[in-house]
Amino acid sequence: MRRQPSFRRSQGGFTLVEIAVVLVIVGLLLGAVLKGQELIENSRVRSAVNDITGIRASTYGYLDRYRATPGDDARIAGRGDTWTGQTAGNGNNMIGAANADPFQPVGENLQFFQHLRAAGFLTGDAAAATLPMNGFGGLVGVSTLTTALGNMNSRAICVSQAPGKAAIAMDNQMDDGVPNTGSVRATEGSAGMDTAPGAVATAYNEAGVYTLCTQL
Repeated sequence: MRRQPSFRRSQGGFTLVEIAVVLVIVGLLLGAVLKGQELIENSRVRSAVNDITGIRASTYGYLDRYRATPGDDARIAGRGDTWTGQTAGNGNNMIGAANADPFQPVGENLQFFQHLRAAGFLTGDAAAATLPMNGFGGLVGVSTLTTALGNMNSRAICVSQAPGKAAIAMDNQMDDGVPNTGSVRATEGSAGMDTAPGAVATAYNEAGVYTLCTQL
């Protein structure tokens, strides 16, 4: 009886070398993605710190020129066309009422940015009833804080919706890295909300969201 020839079926698959190459490529791609995310986050932190630095410098320039605080300035009459329609402050050396929500675009909290724009220290429409946005999608606001944030007792620039890691980086760059001491204080907030400064946080959580305020 004649035997039928047997054929061995070849089985397809990856060799160890091929699998190793794929793993290396995947690792490089993941590393590039993570590095890109880190660069984006660092860019947002730098942007927020630069916003604060720029606003502080503009305020000092305004004080030097007009001998008054923007927003609170009561002597704005007769300064030219850019000041048309602007509202004067009450001249009591406070920006808004004590502990007023810095993120409400009303009164001296709004006038602060309008006065700086009218004077040419900040770009933008001086008549716009809006507050600046920060790199985290929140707002930048200014108010006089007395009992909020552990009796900060200062005019303060505040940034809302800062992610935990970004808040830590900002505090480390500008102060001592601790949310309840020094010239930078933080209130824990909620994602997507412009939380007014209130109770000071005792520690930062990278998974949290914060409103950061620093002395103006």
